[in-house]
Amino acid sequence: MSGPLVGPGAVARPPWWAWAALAASTTLVGSYVGLSKLLVAVLPVFLLAWLRFAIAAVAMLPWLKRGSAEPPLSTRDRRLLFWESFLGNFLFSICMLFGVKLSGAVAAGVVMAAIPAAVAVGSWWLLGERVGKRVWAAVACAVLGVAVLALLRPAAAGGDAAASASASGSGSPWGALLLLGAVVCEAAYVVIGKRLTAQLAPRRISALINLWGLALVTPFGLWQATRFDFAAVTAPTWALLVFYSLAASMATVWLWMAGLAQVPAARSGVFMVMVPLSAAAVGVLVLGEPFSSGHTAAFALALAGLLLVTWPSGRLPRAAPVARSGESAR
Repeated sequence: MSGPLVGPGAVARPPWWAWAALAASTTLVGSYVGLSKLLVAVLPVFLLAWLRFAIAAVAMLPWLKRGSAEPPLSTRDRRLLFWESFLGNFLFSICMLFGVKLSGAVAAGVVMAAIPAAVAVGSWWLLGERVGKRVWAAVACAVLGVAVLALLRPAAAGGDAAASASASGSGSPWGALLLLGAVVCEAAYVVIGKRLTAQLAPRRISALINLWGLALVTPFGLWQATRFDFAAVTAPTWALLVFYSLAASMATVWLWMAGLAQVPAARSGVFMVMVPLSAAAVGVLVLGEPFSSGHTAAFALALAGLLLVTWPSGRLPRAAPVARSGESAR
């Protein structure tokens, strides 16, 4: 069953499950980002990424089959799939990981809070979507919420946090540039994904961009694998790696593409605020990090942003025509 058809000039109200899919996707991303700290402590970055894509590729083999009503991949589709994977999977991970290493977690949190704004601007510029006052207000709430959360980290970590941030290179201009690059990559991921969901089923998009990610990272993964002692990896770490692989490459991407097929890209970008917030929740509930009144304020701002962007109103941004073939996003 294909998704709803929206005629030129019509106004479509996204179904509730589309909002839920976007929220679940970004919440899951934040969760495995928090847990991935345990993996990075054991596995080199490129080897970890290579194993992630490889495990997911095996699990997603059935998703590669084209649906009976789905058109063949055009040259434009193939090009968009490459850029979706290169920017949203490969380059984003490199910029984010090395940006954090050079600038520290606080700088990363503040800079990455610009993702919703970058998505809104990108959808306005490239997709021609109207960005209303409520969406901009929601973006502001998202940015403020993540900024508050980021600024709390040094205080919550204890008196040595400032020294630790200094030691990690929090003032490095290269680190800030890399983090800004990650913001641009994530915004491009959302905007390109919006174009892809008009033609391809979410599951097939997920499988194809995962294969591209595997191809791009394989040379670096093999290089690190030749000098790594796999016998030192414990069974719980392998189990966490499997969860990380399936969550990062399958569940989150499919949920995101399914929701994005129904929701304007400018509005979907606001859900990116759930990534750092859910990562913080994992830190509090799983890793035992402190929770203060400042964290409560950050979560309240995030919730306000989500209500602004999802609460029914008389007018919604005009949706681009969507005719997704092959399957329902549900």
